[in-house]
Formats: sequence, structure tokens, C-alpha cells
Amino acid sequence: MPKSRIRKKKKDNRPQQDLVVENPLEMESPRWLVPVMLGSFLIGLAWIVTFYISQTAYPIPDIGAWNMVVGFAFIGVGFSLATRWR
Repeated sequence: MPKSRIRKKKKDNRPQQDLVVENPLEMESPRWLVPVMLGSFLIGLAWIVTFYISQTAYPIPDIGAWNMVVGFAFIGVGFSLATRWR
């Protein structure tokens, strides 16, 4: 069986563009982000654990089960900050 012809590729005379990072410092996260993120996670966790251990009496006794929402709100803030961490 005869071999098929090999096509020559056309040369591209356009210059290749390299990826240029304008300012490498912009890729870093702010110094306050990690402590606030971890603090938010820990406060939310401690809030929920306190709510369960105290048999729904603490941390704020008058709001009842809404203490769970407060604890998960702290954890949600921690997750939203985690998306900005570089």
C-alpha cells in the first residue's frame, strides 16, 4: 500500500505572546485574611458546640435554635474568606 503524502504545516510568523504578571504582589492575600478566616471558623464551631453542650441554653438563651444560624453564619463568613485566600 502506498504511503500517503505528508502535508507541510504553514509557518506562523506572528510573535508569540508570553504571559506577563504585572505585579506579583497582587497575587498574595492580605495579612489579615488568614487569622480572620480561622477565627471565624473557630468562633462558629465553638458557638455551635456551646449550644449543644448547654442543652440549648447558651450562648444567647432568648433566641433558642437561632443560635445554630448564628454559628453557621460565622462558618459561612469563614468559607467566603477562604475563597479569597491565595
